[in-house]
Amino acid sequence: MSENKNNKNITVNRKARHEYHILDTFEAGISLLGSEVKSLRHSNANLSEAYVRIEKGEAWLVNAFIGEYKQANINNHEPTRKRRLLLHKSEIRRLQKAVEEKGKTIVPLRLYFKNGKAKVEIAIAQGKKKYDKREDIAKRDMQRQEARRIKL
Repeated sequence: MSENKNNKNITVNRKARHEYHILDTFEAGISLLGSEVKSLRHSNANLSEAYVRIEKGEAWLVNAFIGEYKQANINNHEPTRKRRLLLHKSEIRRLQKAVEEKGKTIVPLRLYFKNGKAKVEIAIAQGKKKYDKREDIAKRDMQRQEARRIKL
């Protein structure tokens, strides 16, 4: 996740890193309506329930919430509509192969602007078991305690 000064995070799916082991990440463009872009500029989005589906050789972002833009009146968009992801065919094929394996899925990690264009970072992920989640929480707690000890 290389961040530079041209990237502006809109929303981050914090739940994804807690629920899944991230195996591989991709950057995808996203096909949006004008009112959706305006809404994103106000950071009115949520990826917590979103996922990516491959249909007929195209990648789709499903169930991502982008709130309505108040000034768009009747030309507004549906907040949770399917949105097409802009990826190369080879990337779509890699994603398709990964999803065909048991236990793997494609989740969006974050939505951001890069050089003025909306992008979504998606990842091939595998679900964590309950003990994995507990292990991660224990590691974070130990790191926090160590940081506190060093600070004092």
